Amino acid sequence: MLQKNRIPLKPFQPGQVWELEDSNVQIGLVGKRLVHYKHYRVKQPRVPTSLSSKTALEKYLRDNKATLVQP
Repeated sequence: MLQKNRIPLKPFQPGQVWELEDSNVQIGLVGKRLVHYKHYRVKQPRVPTSLSSKTALEKYLRDNKATLVQP
């Protein structure tokens, strides 16, 4: 049986900033199953607030090897 190397992410909290290669994700409101976040890209003047499920956002951050900048 193969074991997957799972790196547990810290639970989402309002105000967290996750750094990706060329952008940042700032967590807004955190609910039971959904998360409001802003995805800042390089030289982007205004950023809309997006809504996604926690599992989808965790998968996106894990796939893109995001690091937590501000807890």
